[in-house]
Amino acid sequence: MFHRPRLLAFILAAATTACLQPGAMAQDAAGGDKLLRLVVGYAAGGAADAVARAYAEQLQAAGYANVIVENRPGASGRVGFDAVKRSKADGLTLYLGSSPMFVIFPLTYKKLGYDPDRDLRPVALVADVPTAAVAGAGQSYGGMAEYVRWARQGRAKATLGLATQGSPGQLGTIEMGSQNGLEVVPVLYRGAAPMLVDVAGGEVSMGWDAVASMLPLYNAGKVKFLGVAGSRRLPTLPDVPTLLEQGFPQYQHAASWYGVYAPAATPDATVAQLERAFVAAGKRPALVEKLQAGGFLVDPQGAQAAKRRIGVERAHWAPIVKAAGISFDE
Repeated sequence: MFHRPRLLAFILAAATTACLQPGAMAQDAAGGDKLLRLVVGYAAGGAADAVARAYAEQLQAAGYANVIVENRPGASGRVGFDAVKRSKADGLTLYLGSSPMFVIFPLTYKKLGYDPDRDLRPVALVADVPTAAVAGAGQSYGGMAEYVRWARQGRAKATLGLATQGSPGQLGTIEMGSQNGLEVVPVLYRGAAPMLVDVAGGEVSMGWDAVASMLPLYNAGKVKFLGVAGSRRLPTLPDVPTLLEQGFPQYQHAASWYGVYAPAATPDATVAQLERAFVAAGKRPALVEKLQAGGFLVDPQGAQAAKRRIGVERAHWAPIVKAAGISFDE
């Protein structure tokens, strides 16, 4: 029997949630002693929040800027996106966002409400995010094939908990369900933490999110992994098979990644300075060790690499989305 407030507190405490306060004299992108706001479009306690706080800590440690992380959850990250889009283009307000907002949402939403190629501009790729399917530890199924057999029995509704509608994991599940004669109903949450509360408690039969968000509950024995996305097992989870190994190729490209973005009108010189700062922070051993231990893969790259990756991945998913007729109203 799970106690929701206590379990939610456990998840939040397991993440890096201490807000960073303004430190001593430091130079920001505008050359003064001001605050750099790193806006995250998801609730505290999730993978995006952990990445943002790790980078904020290292930026301050390097003397680059006084940094605060600001959580603006809602609309699968779009609330935070909109806040940064409307901010002053001075390099002092940035957005840390997940790849679906720039790769998949433009393909799946009828009314997106923003232009990912014109409203913000990439600054850097900051972390790759292995993703996985997860279920409550008390569920009878232990892998995706067993989950499919359980769902086909029809004793309970097959549901998929999501922190982001239109994520690669959701698209992979739609394709998987279609090919296996199975409907898996998506259940959208305002963040990974509340979604995982319901997964652990059996309120939803399966969840999909970043491995990093799930590790605290997995290590505590509250949830179990049904399989990870991609073509290789993760160093942090060597005993968990990939979904591809289990015969589900729909999830091979379902991993995600995080990038940092600035308002579109931000001057080139400011973006270049920010790019250098984030790439350097991403190479600091303390950050690499911390994020890799949390289930991330860290290989920071600059703005052009981010732009290229968006284009390549959007081209990959476009025919899949079209063939499946996937479309979201809002």
